[in-house]
Amino acid sequence: MNFHKAAFKAAYGTEAQLPESVRAEVAFAGRSNVGKSSLLNKLMFRKGLAKVSSTPGKTATVNFYDVDGVDLVDLPGYGYAKVSKSELGRWSSLIEGYFNQDRQFALVVSLVDIRHDPSALDRNMVEFLAEAELPFAVALTKADKLSKQKANTQKQRIMRTLDLPEGTPVILTSAESGTGIDDLRRLITQCTA
Repeated sequence: MNFHKAAFKAAYGTEAQLPESVRAEVAFAGRSNVGKSSLLNKLMFRKGLAKVSSTPGKTATVNFYDVDGVDLVDLPGYGYAKVSKSELGRWSSLIEGYFNQDRQFALVVSLVDIRHDPSALDRNMVEFLAEAELPFAVALTKADKLSKQKANTQKQRIMRTLDLPEGTPVILTSAESGTGIDDLRRLITQCTA
């Protein structure tokens, strides 16, 4: 899979607008400030394809990117308090609506900030993915902010807290330093082949 062949495809603001799933999809889910857009840009060898903002909660739509014939899907971040209740409700139903549809899920990448213990929302997302038997991996973001030793200790702690099913891939990543990005590209390529 050639990640250099990446282009923005479309953005959808409601569940009803979501297009029919006709090819492999790799979805990215995580808290609002987990670094989803930065990670996507790094994966796709682009600086500003996925909009990065200093204000968490900027992604308010489901954004599709065409990467060499595979759809990378950027879901709205969850858990950001500084938006209206109605907007939070719309995001929540948009994320749920996406997962409740008959889609060609090749992989769901659940992003968790390595610097913090997983929140209840992070745990709920992983529980949901496991119960729905969706293929998923956990990407621990912002690994460059910790020493190697601290990052590995925190990785073990997060894995225990999330109570991951046996064999779930867990990848230390950093959009800043590039740590783990090749590993994530390899995993996505395997899952979409």
